[in-house]
Amino acid sequence: MALKIRLARGGAKTRPFYRIVVADTRSPRDGRFIEKIGSFNPLLPKDNAERVTLDLERAKHWLSVGALPTDRVARFLNDAGLFKREARNNPIKAKPKAKAQERLEAARIAAEEAAEAAKAAAEAPAEEAPAEEAQA
Repeated sequence: MALKIRLARGGAKTRPFYRIVVADTRSPRDGRFIEKIGSFNPLLPKDNAERVTLDLERAKHWLSVGALPTDRVARFLNDAGLFKREARNNPIKAKPKAKAQERLEAARIAAEEAAEAAKAAAEAPAEEAPAEEAQA
């Protein structure tokens, strides 16, 4: 039986409250679970001690049995020092998509052309000015 340590949602529509539970992976998110080992209240400030409550002994037991935490629960366990969570980095996801890249490229080309035109305009009158003075 594959086990997960995950969040089960409770609370009202706009006021979420989560229980940290150990459940079989096949059971639904808010459905049957094996044991409740803590709670998470995202409405409380991050520095509040009541935001995350966790029974560390039971969490340690379930990790030793082979239960895998979800990413959010792994963050809580990492803060408690029970589980080493590897930092994630997906630089490809942060890149703009094809259309946005085309727009950026067009804007870059337009900016280069405007800079060249301004540079040419700044240089052209400087060359013509001495010629006008010579004629006068």
